[in-house]
Amino acid sequence: MSMSSQIQIFKFGGASVKDATAVRNVASVLKSYAGKQTVLILSAMGKTTNALERIHQSYLSGSNKDAIQRIAELKNYHSSILDELFTDKNHIVFREFNQLFGELAKAIDEKPELSYDKSYDRLVHFGERIATTILNAYLQENGFETQHIEAGDFIATDNNYRDAYVDWDLTVNKISEGARSWFANEKPCIVITQGFIAKSAENAPITLGREGSDFSASIFAYSLNATEMVIWKDVPGVMNADPKLMPEAVTLEHISYREAVELAYYGASVIHPKTIKPLENKNIPLRVKSFLNPVGEGTLIDRVGTDDKKVASYIFKFNQVLLSLFPRDFSFINEKNISEIFSLFSRNNIKVRLMQNSAISFSVCFDYEPARLNVLLEDLSKLYSVRYNEQVELVTIRHYSGINSDSIISGRKILLEQKSRSTWQMILNKQ
Repeated sequence: MSMSSQIQIFKFGGASVKDATAVRNVASVLKSYAGKQTVLILSAMGKTTNALERIHQSYLSGSNKDAIQRIAELKNYHSSILDELFTDKNHIVFREFNQLFGELAKAIDEKPELSYDKSYDRLVHFGERIATTILNAYLQENGFETQHIEAGDFIATDNNYRDAYVDWDLTVNKISEGARSWFANEKPCIVITQGFIAKSAENAPITLGREGSDFSASIFAYSLNATEMVIWKDVPGVMNADPKLMPEAVTLEHISYREAVELAYYGASVIHPKTIKPLENKNIPLRVKSFLNPVGEGTLIDRVGTDDKKVASYIFKFNQVLLSLFPRDFSFINEKNISEIFSLFSRNNIKVRLMQNSAISFSVCFDYEPARLNVLLEDLSKLYSVRYNEQVELVTIRHYSGINSDSIISGRKILLEQKSRSTWQMILNKQ
């Protein structure tokens, strides 16, 4: 690969390939960017990951009959897309497709691992593999020069299943070496691979965290010194609120890497939290654009922060837990206690969204996951008195100056409130 080669990274999410019409639209978008070397990162189609999570639950509960039925439903969903895209039923894509579903069916015949997270990754990673197989075949059928690669052959990680840590040196070497063959003849090519998934140090399927396809794209962007990365969404760009919750939401035309990290950290769903750092390290601009309106400018994210405070941003996280801890002997909560508490959160792979402590209490807010919560409560109860509220809502307002929160609170009770110079957070509960 010539050092002068300019490579763009595109990431398409599940909504962009949710049906045959959507797949055709992706091809249309790509036609307008023909002539450039491209690495395309693809998510699972539609709500496939959710469906695979339900299959995993059935599998773990010993209900193989239910798991088999769910796999059949998932196969039917993808088959309908295939049938609409390919008139030749002898096309090789049908054989590849059946082989993947055969592997998935075989996976639930095996005895579950002791590790919930490892068995999760072993099943859930099929979604992206199926999606890239279908899109690659469709693009080739329509005259695109493509190469289909397995992300796990290039992104190497540790063994932290469901939230893997990347081995950057090894990954960069693998991707750089791969690119020498992908783009060897300088002819424009689209390299298609999976988001979200990688290969563990044990050489097993592993995932980078829910919605981790954005991060996958930034790993490739960093490794290839890409000129630009584009995340294609079904919204006009990064918006200052979820338009389903706030119809008056507007698109943020330009924000800094720092602001994007803050929004992602607090739970904005447009960009995965780990996405930004690799891009910022090499000053690779990120655009978030709409595949429904590809000529729109979308949102530009780079190092310049002059526009960050122009508009307040609102982030709503539902299905949260507010948990408070109190020492049994009325002693102070000190650094030793906090270290002890966080080691338990880390061991149970729980990410804290907000924390607050007083002399004799420590409160945290995090996503509600029953299995993880039950284990955590068992651990914490050995050391502390524990109180918690389920199904609370966390509201975060960035750049809140001049904002009135009355309409947001809307008669609900504030259980906890916290303000910094630029961020206002409230945990709300129904009265």
